[in-house]
Amino acid sequence: MFNKLISHLLPFMPKRLVWLFSRKYIAGETIDDAIRVCHEMNRGGMMITIDLLGEFITRLEEATAYKNTYLEIVDRVQTEHIDGNYSLKPTMFGLLIDEEVCYRNIREIVAKAASYSNFVRIDMEDSQCTDREIKLFRRLKQEFPKNVGLVFQAYLKRTLGDIKNLGDLHAADNPLNFRLCKGIYVEPETIAYKKYGEINEHFLKDLEYIFQQGIYPGIATHDKPVVDGAYELIDRYKIPREHYEFQMLYGVTPELRQSILDAGHRMRVYVPFGKDWFGYSTRRLKENPKMASHIIKAIFVEG
Repeated sequence: MFNKLISHLLPFMPKRLVWLFSRKYIAGETIDDAIRVCHEMNRGGMMITIDLLGEFITRLEEATAYKNTYLEIVDRVQTEHIDGNYSLKPTMFGLLIDEEVCYRNIREIVAKAASYSNFVRIDMEDSQCTDREIKLFRRLKQEFPKNVGLVFQAYLKRTLGDIKNLGDLHAADNPLNFRLCKGIYVEPETIAYKKYGEINEHFLKDLEYIFQQGIYPGIATHDKPVVDGAYELIDRYKIPREHYEFQMLYGVTPELRQSILDAGHRMRVYVPFGKDWFGYSTRRLKENPKMASHIIKAIFVEG
């Protein structure tokens, strides 16, 4: 009850106060901030995926501005020799306003990344976006077969079926590339698993199918039981280290992250940055009220 209270009060707190909590999980507001963190992660033996914060825009002018910033990011990552790629949310490019405009915006970013032989990951958002984002991915994958991937959320009851339905795009010499995460949006029980053990079970079922098909997964979790379950599947199917990677959010469970690296597995860190950090932080807290204890610590101990 206390955690939920804090999560609902946070959006009304002063930004400077919220930043005491948020700075651990967000690179900063500028591209320079993100580049600094990316170099830090690379020096630690980790790959990165860089994410400009922003989603659910209301005006298409905002989409153009976000697109131009992403094009700048792609050039900077290349010139800075960073080992990493890009993640983006289609709603920040107008997915819910005009799907064709959204496609053109994202296609331009994917084309720029492809010109450097790099890669763009399309994030999965809430359930109103699922079909649209799969459609968007399918369209881009056909033109840029090696340069685009998608995210799936294990808590959605439809996920395994969606993965199977994209099988026609998969080839041994050009495998599909999916990030598999638990899912963060609040969805009704009719379409989403709610119980902790149930979500973990379906995460590992989805991952097993991915391994069986030779799809390349980004195993995105901060949950040790899921990591241990992934280890078991990797051993069972004798998956080579270059055919998968683990992924984690910047600043979250660094000890578990290091243990995965120490065990010889590849790790990619999701590095978010941008002026919309306040909205990102408050949304994440509402999705996971248990983080309230970290906020109290940040404000009264670190602050």
